Amino acid sequence: MTTLETMAQNAKLASYTLASLDTMTKNKALDAIADKIEENKLLILQENAKDLEAAKSLLESGEINQSTFNRLKLDDNKMRDMVQGIRDVKRLEDPVNKKQWAMGLDTGLDLYRVSCPIGVIGVIFEARPDVIPQICALAVKSANAVLLKGGKEAYNTNVILAKIIKDALNETGAFPQDTINLLFSRDEVAQMLAMDKYIDLIIPRGGNALVQYVKDNTKIPVMGHADGICHIYIDENADVKKATDICIDAKVQYPSACNAVETILVHESLLENYLPQLVMELEKAQVKVKGCEKCKEFAPHLELAAKEDWATEYGDKTVSIKAVKDLFDAIAHINVYGSGHTDCIISEDKQAIDVFMNLVDSAGVFSNVSTRFADGFRYGLGAEVGISTSKTHARGPVGLEGLVIYKYKMYGSGQTVAPYAEGKKTFIHQRII
Repeated sequence: MTTLETMAQNAKLASYTLASLDTMTKNKALDAIADKIEENKLLILQENAKDLEAAKSLLESGEINQSTFNRLKLDDNKMRDMVQGIRDVKRLEDPVNKKQWAMGLDTGLDLYRVSCPIGVIGVIFEARPDVIPQICALAVKSANAVLLKGGKEAYNTNVILAKIIKDALNETGAFPQDTINLLFSRDEVAQMLAMDKYIDLIIPRGGNALVQYVKDNTKIPVMGHADGICHIYIDENADVKKATDICIDAKVQYPSACNAVETILVHESLLENYLPQLVMELEKAQVKVKGCEKCKEFAPHLELAAKEDWATEYGDKTVSIKAVKDLFDAIAHINVYGSGHTDCIISEDKQAIDVFMNLVDSAGVFSNVSTRFADGFRYGLGAEVGISTSKTHARGPVGLEGLVIYKYKMYGSGQTVAPYAEGKKTFIHQRII
C-alpha cells in the first residue's frame, strides 16, 4: 500500500515531467477529460446520489448544515458547467514558459524572467465534488501535480471523478501516473501539512475553521480565503430599482456561495422611502432580514442584528442591513468587518464609485453588479482553484496565472563577475522585454 509520503514523493517527481509537456499535449488531455466526464455523466450522478443519501442523516443530526448539503449536490447544470470549465481552460493561453521580462546586462549577457509551474499543490476541500475537475483541469494546463483531499461527505463522487480523470490522462500516454492523487482520511491532512519537502503550495477550500487549522499547522505557503463576508453599499445616489435587483440576486441566486452578499449597507437618506421596500422584496424572496437599531425605526418588525452578525457568513437566506452616514462610513465598516473577498457599491455617482473602488481593501471591488460575479468561470479564467484574499502571489479568483511562478534564466558567453566588481566592465542594463 502506497504511503502518503511515497505519494508526495512521486508527485514531486511527476511535476518535473509535467513541466516539459507542450501545449498541444496538455490540450489533448483536457479534451479527453471533458469527453470522459460527459460520457460518464449518469455514473457520476449515481455516485453523487449515494453521497446525498448518506448526507441526509448528517444534515438531520446537525453534523453538516444545509449550505454544505447544497454544495455536495451535483445536477445537470453543475455537470454542464464542469465540462464547460474544462473546455474553457483548454482554450486559454498556456501560462508556462512565457517570457515576462528581460534585461540585457551586457553584450552577450541576457537575463530573462520566465513563468514556470509551482510544482506540487495540495488542495483540501469540503463537500464540493465539482472542485476536482476544476482543479485538475487547471493543474494539467499549468503543469502542476496535485494532491486532493476532499470531504468524506463526497467520498463516492470524489472517487469516480478522480478515476475518470486519471483514466483520461493515462490514455494520452504523456502524463505520469502520479499527476493526480486522491487522499481519503482525516489523518492524511495532518501528514500532508508536514510535507514541506515535497508540497509547494496548500490551497484550503472551506470554512474559517479549516483555513485557520491549515495556516496554523504547516510551513507550506497557504493560498485561500477563510470567510466570504461580502457587502453591498447602497449609496444616496443609487438607482434603487437596480439596487433591489442586485441585492436579491446576490443573496438568493445561490446563498451557499462564498460570494453571496451577507451585509447590505444603506445610506441613511434612503431609510424612510426605500428601506421598507427593500426589506419587503427580500422577504418576498424568502430571505430572513436582520437590521440595526436605526433600520428598525423604519422597519420595526426586523430582528435586531447583533454585533457578531456583521462578521458572520450566513451561507443561507439570511442577510443583515445596517444604516451608514455616508460613503466613508460604509467603507470603514467594510474594511473592519469584511473578509477581503468581494464588495460592491450601488451608485450613479462616478466620483463615489471611484472612491469606493480605491479605498475598499478587498480582492474584488464592484459597482452596480451582483457580488455573485466574483468567480473564475465568470471572469473568463475557465475555472478556479479557489478565491484568495491574500496580498501575495495571487488574489481574487485564482486560475491559471495563480498556479505558475517564475524563474530567472541567464544566458552568457563566458562572463565572470570579477571584471564588473573591479570596475573593468560595467553593466548596460538595457531592457529587452
